[in-house]
Amino acid sequence: MTPAHAELAGSAHRVTEDDVRRSLDAVFDPELDEPITELGFVRSIQVDGEGDGGPDPTVRVHLRLPTSFCSPNFAYLMASDSKDAVSAIPGVAAVVVELDDHHDSDLINTGLAADAGYRGTFLHEAEDSLEDLRHTFRRKAHTAAMERCLTGLLRADAGLRVEDVGGVRLKDLPPGRETDALLRRRAALGLSGDADAPVLVDDDGRPYPVEAVPLALRRARSTRISIDGNAHFCRGLLRTRYEGSGADQAFRPEGAEDADRHALLPLSVKELHS
Repeated sequence: MTPAHAELAGSAHRVTEDDVRRSLDAVFDPELDEPITELGFVRSIQVDGEGDGGPDPTVRVHLRLPTSFCSPNFAYLMASDSKDAVSAIPGVAAVVVELDDHHDSDLINTGLAADAGYRGTFLHEAEDSLEDLRHTFRRKAHTAAMERCLTGLLRADAGLRVEDVGGVRLKDLPPGRETDALLRRRAALGLSGDADAPVLVDDDGRPYPVEAVPLALRRARSTRISIDGNAHFCRGLLRTRYEGSGADQAFRPEGAEDADRHALLPLSVKELHS
């Protein structure tokens, strides 16, 4: 249960549009690793019977994406996660989530309405399970979050060498959104959140030997830049496709789209080729 759901549990509070939006804050674009609410992907929210003292309401959510050809599996994952998040709100009787203006809208919306699941919706086209897809992007999100934290330390401490970041522990990270995000990503992958756990680890939680640290950080930076660049591009496409949608986009205070977010620290890495 999310904090937003826990706050409503056991109360006589009528479900509102704000309750639904707070629940959707926990739904992330799997590729961009940002909440769909901050990306502007939530087109509309309707709570039928809101505040009228009648039976528990039905919630209707419409989603939109930057293009009509966004990856169908990403689209389904966000729509499915949205339905799960809203269904978990205490006092909601039914949830209808529909994806608008996508080339697979009819297929996805039919599958969601029937609770057919990912494979039941796409049948032979579903090459990977939904959990396999989710896990792949959780690993990428963790890699990007890890790099953001370590690059932040390198920028803040001129005396810290790239080769030394392999020894940085979770307890060495300053409090803040970037650290919180890293801890959430580690928890999602089942990685240790112990204060003495190393920050720079591979997908299985193993630290890198000293000589491999610079290259590991450079690869992590490539992943992060790809995610940030795609997020910037998709925000722009959405604003172009839907007039006024920019008002629904929230920009992170750390400046995820600022130019300096993409600046590379100098790294001296020698790759050996046999």
